[in-house]
Amino acid sequence: MAEQAETSLCRVVVVGGGFSGLTAAVDAAETGAEVVIVEKNPYLGGRVAQLNKYFPKMCPPMCGLEINFRRIKTNPLVTYHVASEIESISGKEGDFTVSIVKKPTFVNDNCVSCNACVDVCPVERANDFNFGLDKTKAIYLPFNQAMPFKYVIDTAVCKGASCAKCVEACKYNAIDLNMKPEKITIKANSVVLATGWNPYDATKMDNLSFGKVKNVITNMMMERLSSVNGPTAGQIKRPSDGKVVNNIAFVQCAGSRDENHLEFCSYICCMASLKQAQYIREQNPDSKVTIYYIDIRTPGKYEQFYWKVKEDANIQFIKGKVAKIEQASGDDVEVEAEDMASLKKIKTTHDMVVLATGMQPSGATLKVQGFKYTDEGFGIEDKGLYVAGCSKNPMDVSKSAQDATGAAMNALTSGQRR
Repeated sequence: MAEQAETSLCRVVVVGGGFSGLTAAVDAAETGAEVVIVEKNPYLGGRVAQLNKYFPKMCPPMCGLEINFRRIKTNPLVTYHVASEIESISGKEGDFTVSIVKKPTFVNDNCVSCNACVDVCPVERANDFNFGLDKTKAIYLPFNQAMPFKYVIDTAVCKGASCAKCVEACKYNAIDLNMKPEKITIKANSVVLATGWNPYDATKMDNLSFGKVKNVITNMMMERLSSVNGPTAGQIKRPSDGKVVNNIAFVQCAGSRDENHLEFCSYICCMASLKQAQYIREQNPDSKVTIYYIDIRTPGKYEQFYWKVKEDANIQFIKGKVAKIEQASGDDVEVEAEDMASLKKIKTTHDMVVLATGMQPSGATLKVQGFKYTDEGFGIEDKGLYVAGCSKNPMDVSKSAQDATGAAMNALTSGQRR
């Protein structure tokens, strides 16, 4: 493992390069602070990069990301390390030592993203950016507007030197199969935790049959199916046979508000399903939507968005918990649920079912050494150690940005308050 010499004093380290992390970083840097972003993925942007549209304005998320990308590119005070993780954080407020391990991507900065390497690569992998709904080659671009805009090699499937066809095809000497991990040590005044969230594992809810019944997907998979840079170029088609979806159901609180899974409300799930109902209604005017819910939660001004969706005669709301999901005839899906209005059990058949899976903080599965966490995996703040966005609480993108600005201000004034 190559080791870099200790750098000069860095004011703020931001752990996580999603929307909250980027916002905290650029806000801190634009006050004159030196900032280092550490992101475990080989690209910046986090979950927001996987979304089709924001609510309630229904605009593409890349607009906001591109603004932050540009702010980073043009600010010499911001440095970022992708494919990197925190090994340890030691010290105290105003004098932290942060150790980072930078994993090799096997592609250097000579890469011009010409795609010649992809054309000759013989190995395929499941595309994790699209939640396995399609495939890429072993060498791939994470997504079409990725930052940094360069290819990455998945060593879990790459044949390495025994193949090396990508090396031969590259005219720019951009591929280095001998690239080694690097260890970087940074001195910092403060650290901001912005590691974001993961969709709750839907396979843990046996009655909802994710992974067992065809065409039961999660809400994040629905985002990718609806996106123009997704696996179906934005056409909402069910995974099993490519049929255009005309009759769809959404199951709310899939894992949230459940003592056996996530005990808290995930905040965004209701709004996400209302938004996704509009995706299919706009794409197919004849489509039918059914939303099974316990309570529809649309905080504050988002209530108006709910009213607008509810006015659509082709969108039906059924208050009641889903008991089970089964395979119907062919590739259709059958939903059995209670209908609280009629006090009866009902069965309905749909082309596809979307589970509104909960928002689980990344700290539930991967903790950053140096931070403390709640039982649910949310970060706990301490002197010089701050938490932003969905690492602190479930939030939408707008609130995450506001919270990240607050975390940046706290990080900048760390040690100055009494």
